[in-house]
Amino acid sequence: MGGAPRGPEFISPGFDERAPGVPSHALDPRPAGTARKWPLFAAAGLALVAVSAGTGGAAGYLAGSTPEAGEPTAGSSTAPAPPGVPSDLVGAAARALPGVVSVQVRTGSGGASGSGFVFDDRGHIVTNNHVVAGGGGSVSVVGSDGRRLTAEVVGTDPNSDIAVLRVTPSSALRPLDLADLSATRVGEPVLAVGSPLGLSGTVTAGIVSALDRQVRLGGTVRQTAVQTDASVNPGNSGGPLVNAREEVIGVNTAIATLEGGGSIGIGFAVPIDRAQQVATTLIGRG
Repeated sequence: MGGAPRGPEFISPGFDERAPGVPSHALDPRPAGTARKWPLFAAAGLALVAVSAGTGGAAGYLAGSTPEAGEPTAGSSTAPAPPGVPSDLVGAAARALPGVVSVQVRTGSGGASGSGFVFDDRGHIVTNNHVVAGGGGSVSVVGSDGRRLTAEVVGTDPNSDIAVLRVTPSSALRPLDLADLSATRVGEPVLAVGSPLGLSGTVTAGIVSALDRQVRLGGTVRQTAVQTDASVNPGNSGGPLVNAREEVIGVNTAIATLEGGGSIGIGFAVPIDRAQQVATTLIGRG
C-alpha cells in the first residue's frame, strides 16, 4: 500500500494489560528489563491499516483489542452454527459478484481505488469513507459486466468509515442481501469480495474469526468489528464480507500488518448492522 502511513501500536490480548500511561513494569512483579520482553517486542510492530489502494486512501487506523469492563469477549458465543449453512462457497460467490463494484477516484494529484457493493435498487453503493476521502475529483464504479458508471458521493461518515455513492440504476447491478448478525457465528465460512490491487471480481475465503473485536476505525472511539482470516488486501476497502448464504455481514475496512509487510491473515469489517444504519441515514440526508 505504497506511501500509506501505518497506525499506532496494536495491543493484543495478554500482551500488555496496563492502562494508558502506566509503565509495563508497574503491573509485573519481575525485575525491570525482564518483564514481557518477547510479547511487547512482538506487539510493537503490529499496526492496523486501511486497505484502499493508491494515494487517496492513505489512512492509519488503531486497534486496541483489550475489552473494557462489561464488554463482551470476542468469540465467547458457543451457540451452534445456524442450520442450512452450505459448506460450498462457489454458489455464494457466483451470486454475490454481480452486486460488487470497483470504486475508482481520480484527482489532479493522483487517486485511489477500492471496492463497494450495491445497497438497493435505486443505485446506491456502499463503500468506505477513506476510499473517497481525497475528494475534489471524479468518482466512478465498474460493475462485474465491465461497464463504467459515473458516481455521485451522497454522503460520508468518517467515524464509522462508511460512505454512500449513487449511480444510474442498472439491471447489471444487483443489490446484495444483508445478514442478521445475531445469527452469525464464529467459525462460519465467509468470502471477501472486491478489487484488491485493481483485480476486480476477486474472491477470497476464510471464516469469521471474531464478532466483537474492539478497534478504532476512522474515529477516536473504539467500536466492535467483525474479524476474519479471509485474505484482505489494498483495494478490498469498502467491499463486502459475505457469508455462505450470500448475505453481507460486514464492510471490509482494514487489516492488521507487521511493519514492512502486508496482510498477515487478520482483517476487520464494519458490522453490517452499523453500516446499514449509517448508509440509510446518509441516503435520507442526500
